[in-house]
Amino acid sequence: MDCYARLKVNQVEIHSLLFVCLGNICRSPLAEGIARELGNKAGLTLRIDSAGTSGWHIDEPPCERSIMIGKQHNIDISNLKGRKVNVYSDLEFDLILAMDRQNYEDLLRLGFPQAKIALIGDFGLKGQEIPDPYYYRDLEGFEKIYSMLECAISELIARIQNKKL
Repeated sequence: MDCYARLKVNQVEIHSLLFVCLGNICRSPLAEGIARELGNKAGLTLRIDSAGTSGWHIDEPPCERSIMIGKQHNIDISNLKGRKVNVYSDLEFDLILAMDRQNYEDLLRLGFPQAKIALIGDFGLKGQEIPDPYYYRDLEGFEKIYSMLECAISELIARIQNKKL
């Protein structure tokens, strides 16, 4: 028996999510950690991963401030490693969630089908982009990013549960 939640959502089976940002060290690993936590609390067993559109941080851990914000919310992302998104191996994901419009466009340019890509801000954030907190000097920006991601991912998980994606 398949270990993933097999959900029929608008004729699309959703059992895996991929979160994508530029470097895969700030936003997308934090989104991955939040989604794992909220998915588990909702009783879903989803395959969840994250990646970046650039190859700048391959095999690096998330940035220290993302790790710190996660820990403040009882989410440990310290064991994650950066990787670059790959159209061949990552095409298996049912839904690929871009943090901003540039990431969305990059995914299209890389060859991902538009039908599999969504902007994470379209879930509970009225289309807002998740800004890159990498250049913030303190944790305030990372806390804002966490709050935005938690709101969006809560909406996403609720829609998956209710089969109304």
